[in-house]
Amino acid sequence: MNNEQHTPSHYIISFLTLRKFIGILGISLPVLLMLGTFIFGSCTQVQNSISHYYFTIMGDLYVGTLSAVAMFLISYKGYNKTDDVASSLAGIFALGSAYFATSNNPDIACSMRVLPDQMWREIVHYASSALFFITLAFISLFLFTKSEGGITDRKKIRNVVYRTCGIVMLAALILIVIYKSSSWMQLNMAKYKPVFFLEWLALIAFGTSWLVKGKALLVDK
Repeated sequence: MNNEQHTPSHYIISFLTLRKFIGILGISLPVLLMLGTFIFGSCTQVQNSISHYYFTIMGDLYVGTLSAVAMFLISYKGYNKTDDVASSLAGIFALGSAYFATSNNPDIACSMRVLPDQMWREIVHYASSALFFITLAFISLFLFTKSEGGITDRKKIRNVVYRTCGIVMLAALILIVIYKSSSWMQLNMAKYKPVFFLEWLALIAFGTSWLVKGKALLVDK
């Protein structure tokens, strides 16, 4: 007979560790991609978007990191069915964004692979990417802010962080759509790589939200 018992703390630790991993991967992905293309590909140019790193020497890292985030999200079990469904959907959308590449523009800097342009693949990619951030924003705004029992002062602060992160993700997504819809903005602002940095901002918000939920920050005293 196995006398080993698993106390609730064992499961709490695994939940918190999972949340921290998700947060760290989200925040670090753009940095790793930029450094990797510079160190291993001698490429000093920032790509038009994070998705365009698929075509660079760091393409495997891009797909691998998003796949890891997706697996963490799919395996993550929240407090109720809504948590489970939302995180699993976010994971599925992350896989869609990773495995259905964006358009293979001829101006991609340091490109090392080529795919034929296919509209259906691009639609799946853009839809998956948008739904990924929308779902993550929903989780931050409406699920992470829930509380069982009394709300501590730190919990109030955490809720502000969650809501701020959710709003930032949605705002970044809206700004990307506005930019993509304006030929004038694309003509005059393309050199500043606005999509890349807006996506990075959204990932920072996503990662921060999950780090706080994982009790890496703003823990109750």
